[in-house]
Amino acid sequence: MAEVASDRREAEVWCSYQRVQRALGSALDRQLERDAGISGADYALLVPLANEPDGVLRMRELGATVEWDRSRLSHHVSRMCKRGLVVRENCTEDARGANVRLTEAGRAAVKAAEGQHGELVRRYFFDQVSGPELELLGRVFSRMLTRLAED
Repeated sequence: MAEVASDRREAEVWCSYQRVQRALGSALDRQLERDAGISGADYALLVPLANEPDGVLRMRELGATVEWDRSRLSHHVSRMCKRGLVVRENCTEDARGANVRLTEAGRAAVKAAEGQHGELVRRYFFDQVSGPELELLGRVFSRMLTRLAED
């Protein structure tokens, strides 16, 4: 831990951040599995598709949206195809490309998950911070994302 944090308080905050990240992810994953029979990774891919008017995205656009590498995306989409949540289609504009299309089962899974999922995000995240803290978190997260994109 000494190489990550320069003092005790930084070490405490870093450890707390890691614990919150794991605990929040686990709570949200349990809810998704219970309410919709899907994983957090499934949900991460289904939501951008559900937000598209026709339920279709190019594989590379979907990968960029969720910030996954090609291999991870391809393997996970294959598993989701086997479960009937999405279908992979040839891209008509570019024979080398592929599209991912949300199925009715995939749309139903998103619908089954979204209400309780939103409530849990509110309870465990947004309800825990005040308005000024939320503004501060927004600025800090933006700054961190900018730095990560630079490196």
